[in-house]
Amino acid sequence: MVDESPFKGQTGWRRVWNALHYSLAGLRAAFVAEDAFRQEVLLAAFLIPLALVLAADGLGRALMIGSVLLVLIVELLNSAIEATVDRISLEQHPLAKRAKDIGSAAVLLALLNVLAVWACVLLA
Repeated sequence: MVDESPFKGQTGWRRVWNALHYSLAGLRAAFVAEDAFRQEVLLAAFLIPLALVLAADGLGRALMIGSVLLVLIVELLNSAIEATVDRISLEQHPLAKRAKDIGSAAVLLALLNVLAVWACVLLA
């Protein structure tokens, strides 16, 4: 039998409450420690209200806002990958570089997705 974390024992509303606090701690940690995340939050703070004004219908707004939120999600995952790689070792290694580069590529694709979605919605 595999040993599990003792923190897995919470159920019901207590688990939801704890998960909320862990999630908020993660957002706070990313905002404090990651320059790219702060820049993308600033971009989202500008683009989300703009989407509410520019999109003609609810579906367009949802697509535009969702594409921006996807950038934040991918950046959080990229930051988690980078922190994990750095925790394992700070030495230069081809696999560490590959992991970080792939995470960065995912963020780039998410940003390109914003451009594509916004162009499709606004030019349709």
